Amino acid sequence: MQLSEIQSIKQKFNIVGTSPLLNRAIDVAVQVASTDLSVLITGESGVGKEFFPQIIHQYSHRKHSPYIAVNCGAIPEGTIDSELFGHEKGSFTSATSDRKGYFEVAGGGTIFLDEVGELPMQTQVRLLRVLEAGEFIRVGSSKVQKTDVRVVAATNLNIPLAISKGYFREDLYYRLNAVPIAIPALRERQEDIVLLFRKFAADFADKYKMPAVKLTPMAQQILSSYYWKGNIRQLKNITEQISVIEQNREIDESTLKKYLPDSSGEFLPTVANGKSIDEKSFNSEREILYQVLFDMKKDITDLKKSVNSIMNKENVGLHDFREPTPFNKNDDDIVKIVSTVNQSQKPKIVDKNEVEDTEEYVEESLSLMDAEKDLILKALDRNKGKRKYAAKDLKISERTLYRKIKEYGLEY
Repeated sequence: MQLSEIQSIKQKFNIVGTSPLLNRAIDVAVQVASTDLSVLITGESGVGKEFFPQIIHQYSHRKHSPYIAVNCGAIPEGTIDSELFGHEKGSFTSATSDRKGYFEVAGGGTIFLDEVGELPMQTQVRLLRVLEAGEFIRVGSSKVQKTDVRVVAATNLNIPLAISKGYFREDLYYRLNAVPIAIPALRERQEDIVLLFRKFAADFADKYKMPAVKLTPMAQQILSSYYWKGNIRQLKNITEQISVIEQNREIDESTLKKYLPDSSGEFLPTVANGKSIDEKSFNSEREILYQVLFDMKKDITDLKKSVNSIMNKENVGLHDFREPTPFNKNDDDIVKIVSTVNQSQKPKIVDKNEVEDTEEYVEESLSLMDAEKDLILKALDRNKGKRKYAAKDLKISERTLYRKIKEYGLEY
């Protein structure tokens, strides 16, 4: 596709940016629009994934038929089947009449399933049937109905990881992922950050009837080098704050830094095991935490092995490492200090006969499940058992938290 055509699409859908990664995503969206293939749009939260299903719909032969966007993470698990596929009167307590679902209403059109990774397993089975056979059954009915709907899905989750943990069906993933479109994070589009700031500043100037704010050259450099964890949504929010609060319309670097959360630490990528978190392409904070835990475990394991190796060298015994301390009561005592990641514990005195052979080393295990359970319990304790706020701290949906509590048998 010609660059002029891509620029025309950007103007039509109010998309700002010149990044090659952004242009590539738009090009793929237009190329696939003329087909009926399912599309899976991936990218971090706040990157603007919602524009691309509209591009696909508007450049397809379905553009005159309905377009319905569904936020799968915002619909309770007990009603999502009814919302998507409809229900029969009397199929459940509040079903006082027949109701058409989105797949029936959007016949001939396009359905955008945002946060598709949040779908319950039973709903995933129903969706797979729609994609494979174009069929669905209303809740409470036995009648099979046909539908002709183009499905475009989006998620900010690492779906392959969810598949490995049993939270998402692999066959559904391959059906949805017939054509993948990856939307770049804002930090991967540094050339677009100042352009977006100017666009938002002009919009807010018009909205609030005031002159638009401008950045000094140094402030522009700081803005472009910032990590932008919340992507375009975060940039827009900060631009609005500056536009409303600051009296001086020219923003310098010192003023800008006041609006950038943790600005002292986010200009540099986090490093884990010699490789930046950025380079590892993590899709969630939970994955980053798991990686940090694994790297920490590896460091501790290597340290223990090194100590054991030194202790096994010729003419070196345990007594060579023992110096008089308040913990040594006599020559038969050996001080063994146990280090933990979360808190320091007092040294523990054990008899030397209880010390295992240092030549045999058993590596400790670190379970992802245990780590996740521990995080959930801590979040619940911090919020006094209020699941809504605990889910917010964990950056997962409340429905996902309910499922985790039930899955792990947690008493909350």
